[in-house]
Formats: sequence, structure tokens, C-alpha cells
Amino acid sequence: MAVEAIGVLVLIASLIVILISCEIFVNGIEWLGCRLGLAETATGSILAAIGTAMPETIIPIIAIFFMSNGAGEEIGEGAILGAPFMLGTLAMFIGGVSIWLACRRGKRGKCLVLKAGHAERDLKFFMSMYLIALLTGLLGLQDSFDTKYINWCAAAVLLLAYVLYLQRTLRDEADMSESSCPTLYLGRAVRKAPPKGIVGMSMILFQVTAALVGIIIGAKFFVDEVDAISESIGISPIILAFLIAPIATELPEKFNSVIWYWREKDTLALGNITGAMVFQSSIPVSIGLLFTKWSLEPINIASMVIALTAAGWILYSVTVKKRVEYKTLIASGSLYILYIILLLMFPIHSS
Repeated sequence: MAVEAIGVLVLIASLIVILISCEIFVNGIEWLGCRLGLAETATGSILAAIGTAMPETIIPIIAIFFMSNGAGEEIGEGAILGAPFMLGTLAMFIGGVSIWLACRRGKRGKCLVLKAGHAERDLKFFMSMYLIALLTGLLGLQDSFDTKYINWCAAAVLLLAYVLYLQRTLRDEADMSESSCPTLYLGRAVRKAPPKGIVGMSMILFQVTAALVGIIIGAKFFVDEVDAISESIGISPIILAFLIAPIATELPEKFNSVIWYWREKDTLALGNITGAMVFQSSIPVSIGLLFTKWSLEPINIASMVIALTAAGWILYSVTVKKRVEYKTLIASGSLYILYIILLLMFPIHSS
């Protein structure tokens, strides 16, 4: 019982560390975007997305290259695919609920206010790249020919596509001003606003880096403790890779977006999620294609189809309905329940 109590305390403490670090990160990343002359689209979809995607990107790398118990590839593939799935479903659901709560309290409107073309670009890149990952996964189910070279070519295409995505997003016109940013927390601590030049940029970078370190440390302790609890109750490590670890490591994106939704900074909030989805469908998937057999379980394939369906629904709302309400995000997130049902109907067994 003492061990369980300590475990609960570690979970709570790590969650608090993640929350505080996310608030500090959000504050610093807005200032960094302003100082770099970036648009909100680039700040949310590139700076914030890549920064907070680090915890869940590290997990499959560790699993693939350093686990020696035979389950490394399976856990790595599960973690790679679990990240975009969680972002496209659970993260969207949490964002929709947070907007709904803010609406009830009169803090904001029910519709997201987005920069023209931003969400559409992110979602189209994600769906195109993730469809390539899905097709290669389907090819890996057969054993009539070796798909190694096809996987390598697919990885190269995904990496080039992400470079193209970066180029297009960075070309967006700068629209952020320091007057709209909350006071830099480090500036409050030293009682000095970040000046122009190297000193001010150093203050901003120090705060962002420290926040990222806090996020990674908090996520690490959270995942380790969830791992220990899952072992004690007999959960398969593959279930951990698919379901539990991604929930924990996606906390930064979820919390960042909730903070921005409450402040009606919807381009930053949604961009943090969709930009991370684009990143996760490129870099980690390429690692999987290059360094694993990429022979996916049917339940993996199901998670990819669900993620694409969720993204497609939001893309339809953006391009056809011309509006995204909190109900849209909640509807996309409800597909997470479908995945839980599939897991219960078709349990995953470690090989």
C-alpha cells in the first residue's frame, strides 16, 4: 500500500510539473515567435508543435534502438502510431470540452477563429503523409515480397514533405506583436522586460528551454509510474505503447492548447495539435519505416484509419462548412471511444 501511495504522489507531482512547465512554455513560445518575426501559424504549428512533441518522439526511439527483450519494434511502432491517434481524437476532445466550458462562463465564443488556410494546410499535409504510412503498413501485412525498399522510399517522401510543409508555413506573414503577449515570466522574476537584442533573446530561449526540460522530466516520471502500475496489474506492454504512454506524453500539447483556447488564441491552440500531427506523421513514422519491419497489427491499422477519419471530419468542417465549433472537436474526439471498444473486442497479445 505504501508503494501504491508513493506511486500516486509521483503521478500527481509529475502532472503538476507538466502543467506548470506548459504554462511557462506557452508564455515563452509566444515571445519567441514575436522576436523571430513569425506568424501565429508558424509559432503554433512549428515551434510549439515540435517542442512539445519531443517526449512522445523519444519513447519509440528508445524502444526501437535500446530495448532487447524482443518487443522493442512492436512497442516502438505502437508509440509512433499512438501519438497522431491521440492528437486527432483525445486531444481534440479535450480542446472541444475546454471551449465548451469557456463558452458557458462567457469567456469566448463557440466557434474557433482561425487564420485562413492554416488548419486546412496542416490537415491536408497530415492526411497525405499518414495515408502513405497506412499504405506501407498494409503492404507489410503480406509476405510475398520484401517491402524494405518501398519503406525506405516512403520515408524519404515523408521527410521531403515535412521540409515542404516547413517552407510553406514559414512563408506566412508575421502577425504577432509583443503587446499581445503576456509578460514574460522570466522577466517578472528578474523584474526586467526582455530587451531587444541578444540579452532579450537569451532570456526567452532560457525560459523556453527550461520549460521543455520540465515537460520532458514530468512526462518521463509520469510514463515510468504508469508503466509500473500497468505491470503490477498485468497490462500488456503493447497496450501501454498504444494507449497509456501516448496519453501521458501528449499531455503537453493538450494543456498548451487548453491554455490558448481559454485565451481565444485559436490559431495557436489548434496549430499546436495539427502541427504536431504533421510532425508525428513524418519524423517518427520515417524512423519506423527505416528501422523496423513496419509489419503492423490490425489494431494498429485501425488506429490509423480512425485518426484519418477524425482529421477528415475537421477538414470537412474547415473547407465545406467554413466553421469549426467545439462540437466538431468533441465529435472527432469521440472516435477514441471506438478504439477502446476495438481494444476490448480484439485484445493485443505481445509476440
